[in-house]
Amino acid sequence: MKIRFTKMQGLGNDFVVIDAVRQKLALQPGQARFLADRHFGVGCDQILVVEKSTEPGVDFGYRIFNADGGEVEQCGNGARCFVRFVHEQRLSDKREIRVATRCGIIAPRLEENGDVSVDMGAPRFAPAEIPFISDTDAVVQALQVGEQSVAISTVSMGNPHAVQVVEDVDAAPVEVAGPLIETHPRFPRRVNAGFMQVVGRHAIRLRVFERGTGETLACGTGACAAVVAGIRRGLLDSPVRVTMRGGELRIAWAGEQAPVIMTGPAVTVFSGEIDLPDA
Repeated sequence: MKIRFTKMQGLGNDFVVIDAVRQKLALQPGQARFLADRHFGVGCDQILVVEKSTEPGVDFGYRIFNADGGEVEQCGNGARCFVRFVHEQRLSDKREIRVATRCGIIAPRLEENGDVSVDMGAPRFAPAEIPFISDTDAVVQALQVGEQSVAISTVSMGNPHAVQVVEDVDAAPVEVAGPLIETHPRFPRRVNAGFMQVVGRHAIRLRVFERGTGETLACGTGACAAVVAGIRRGLLDSPVRVTMRGGELRIAWAGEQAPVIMTGPAVTVFSGEIDLPDA
């Protein structure tokens, strides 16, 4: 089956975006893995599927598949690419759209300067909502990772995050500790592992080992989760500039039940067609 797609990226976090409004598609895990493969497919960190909305007052549905074929709840960099895609494909002329994800409604907005801002909703901290096996909702908790005990803060931005503070993000053991945290038995649905270096009250550096993908050049929800964790720990003040290997995001959070606002770029790389194997 031949399908049309667009390759996009947000700070080097790259996506295959598929219009399932004007073409019929029920993407299966094996097909997602094929598209994500950088040798035999298109190559990407995640696949984003744009669907018709089934809810009143909502413009589109949004499905997200990781490179391993697993479907996940949320993707911040993808949300920015999503609103640019629907504009460029003339699926909508609204500058701000409402999009239904597996974890709720988000509202990405195309700004006049070309950046995209996304209302990512309010973060959640209850262990059951992340999910994280713990008998306390303390801001900082100990997690046994191999032979070390690591201090983490758990946050849900619609998807689960475990954020730790490191002295030097370049020297952080992301490749070793990342997979151990991602698959830790205290996270029943796995977790995204964030490694945050505090540069100042309004600036951090960040690396994220993403669930089902591995380390990416940038992670939008990871940036949101890190800033929220840093503010709750008394280390940061909003707004915060988050520098990742792929570039910078600006994150604002007023605290308590306020939504997290993420602002940054979204870029179209190319469009094409590909023969998708049968499921």
